[in-house]
Amino acid sequence: MTLLARLASDVQLMFRRPPRQQYAALCYRTNEKTKALEVLLLTSRDTGRWVIPKGWPMDGRTSYEVAAREAYEEAGVRGTVESDTLGCYHYPKVLKNGLKVICKVQVYALQVSTVAKNFKEKGERRVEWVSCDEAATRVNEPELRDLFLLFKRRMTEQHAERALTQIPAE
Repeated sequence: MTLLARLASDVQLMFRRPPRQQYAALCYRTNEKTKALEVLLLTSRDTGRWVIPKGWPMDGRTSYEVAAREAYEEAGVRGTVESDTLGCYHYPKVLKNGLKVICKVQVYALQVSTVAKNFKEKGERRVEWVSCDEAATRVNEPELRDLFLLFKRRMTEQHAERALTQIPAE
């Protein structure tokens, strides 16, 4: 590497900012008719790409409480949110002032129990329930894609464990 290239790389590293933190909910339910696992996707308001509900930290709220609140405001869903993170993903965001930043999004699983008819951002986004595999094909972020597949595997394993414990002994 030339001296000039090394200096340019060092300067770039000096000005790199740490990722901005956001919190998200991976909302899920069991379809009543098919008994299949479904996850919630919605479109972003600015680009229309498929995402999950997410938002910035809020004073006085834990990260998982923020995730649950965003799920209600953006998609009208409520339920039980896990306090342990499922994982995280990163994505580039353009702020209102035009600055491009990297956001780190911690994701929390939220088992949906109710869906509101009216909510804050109704009509501003498309909301759809899809399989984990379908969600993984729709989202742009590779790490989020991996989280959907990891979540599917986790839920499949939990379902198998429950089935095994319910087999009557002979």
